[in-house]
Amino acid sequence: MKKVFTLAGLLLACIVVFAQESGKQMYLWPNGAPGFENLKDQPEEAKDWWVKNVHNPSITVYYPPKDKANGTAVLICPGGGHRTLVYNGEGKEAADFLNSLGITAFVLKYRLAREENSPYTVGKEAKEDAYRALRTVRSRAKEFGVNPERIGIMGFSAGGEVVSWVAYGDGKGDSSAKDPIDKVNGKPDFQMLVYPGPLGIPATVPADAPPVFMVVATNDDCCSEPVMSLLLKYRQAKRPVEAHVYAKGAHAFNMGYRSEFISLRGWPQRMADWLMDMGYLTGK
Repeated sequence: MKKVFTLAGLLLACIVVFAQESGKQMYLWPNGAPGFENLKDQPEEAKDWWVKNVHNPSITVYYPPKDKANGTAVLICPGGGHRTLVYNGEGKEAADFLNSLGITAFVLKYRLAREENSPYTVGKEAKEDAYRALRTVRSRAKEFGVNPERIGIMGFSAGGEVVSWVAYGDGKGDSSAKDPIDKVNGKPDFQMLVYPGPLGIPATVPADAPPVFMVVATNDDCCSEPVMSLLLKYRQAKRPVEAHVYAKGAHAFNMGYRSEFISLRGWPQRMADWLMDMGYLTGK
């Protein structure tokens, strides 16, 4: 009997180690995305800084050091104009920074509606992927070692549009769904928008809108206006908002590490300050 318990203990230890494996990619649907199951085995394309040809959407988990883990999780949506995903600069680098703060990060590979010959529609499949990812993380919170009530979402450029598509709905799960994950709440608890695109910005900010941190450069022709618009709408709704609008930097400065502007190199620390002030970096 003693040997049985020992074997069971070893097996449990192996499961825990496996569950805590950083860089592990998990597909959001076991049999492929609903309605597009026949595309799930098409290989992704990746080169240098980008990934595309995503037909089997997934999340890749990156864990913080165990002694720093605080139970907060963030789903990261890279940008790329819905044509590619800027996976390194707006995915992995963001995950590394969040890990340094004790946050468990998940990088989303969502389907791309503007890629050449794409079968997808802007505002539909990427939104479905983000909701599914949030529900997956929340439903497996114990396994990932995170608090199901402290799951945020972060988006860059087009990824910011994906964030907006899921942040302002009710996110309620379908109680009649056969898949238990689809029954879980998919609304993020907070959000960070980095030069977000204009799609998905609501006409008015709802009373339950997730607290938001935003950063953009004034001379970003695409995406400074969405930030300023949201700032005013959040103030009108009396919802928590913080925005940093930099004088220079244009678009796509990523995490600021390669920027020529000193102020932009420091923007991630402003986000860290906000996360601390909001209580997302303390406790579990």
